[in-house]
Amino acid sequence: MKAALGVNEVTPSPQANLAAIEELAEEAADGHADLVLFPEAAVTGLINNDDPEHDLPLGEPIPGPVTDRLAALAYARSIYVATGILERKGSCLYDSAVLLGPNGDVALKYRRIQPQWHGRAADSNVYRQGDELDGAQTLLGTLAFLICGDLFDDAIVSGLHKMAPDYVLFPFSRNFSDGSFDQERWDREEESEYAARAASLGCTILMVNGLEDPGVFEYPSFGGAMVVSGAGEIVARWPLGRTGILYVEV
Repeated sequence: MKAALGVNEVTPSPQANLAAIEELAEEAADGHADLVLFPEAAVTGLINNDDPEHDLPLGEPIPGPVTDRLAALAYARSIYVATGILERKGSCLYDSAVLLGPNGDVALKYRRIQPQWHGRAADSNVYRQGDELDGAQTLLGTLAFLICGDLFDDAIVSGLHKMAPDYVLFPFSRNFSDGSFDQERWDREEESEYAARAASLGCTILMVNGLEDPGVFEYPSFGGAMVVSGAGEIVARWPLGRTGILYVEV
């Protein structure tokens, strides 16, 4: 499988962000990728603040306008498109991810199980978690999702390991508290930790971090991407703070 890990810069405009995702997905298809993966909440950024009046409008139904556009692209270009998305269902909000197949269908929807995408005091009637690990049987093998903090939950990782997918798609959103895009700090403090956690899955994992405009967001996610083998080897990297696509044969 030729995978493309797309890092789009998130701005305050969901419309512009979606257009950037589509442009990168088209580029990935031109590059003969079989699958393109984007970060957690790639259309809006993970900018929820536990105020439902602010946060619920960030959410999109699945299926809905955003996934319909990406599914149409997947169908037109015969490529799998995967992305993180804030999902709204009625008055509830989920941190979700979706895989759109080359048939134009929703091949897999996953809702983050680990709850720390929102504050502890957030209204539990609004801010919800998933409770199920699942995979999709595709032409590329069995694909499954984890999102951000799921990777650091032993029970979730153990459950996914037992499922034995061929590939795990991991959109996430990580920042530093000082708002920096510090590549040396990432390399020194965090890269090996993420790789070690990824190795516990026992299969290849594709990891894409959100990249938020540092001129707009107070604590912007710093971007970057990497691919880690089932043995814990980092086989490909994309630097922090740069938009673009990391291609890798896995």
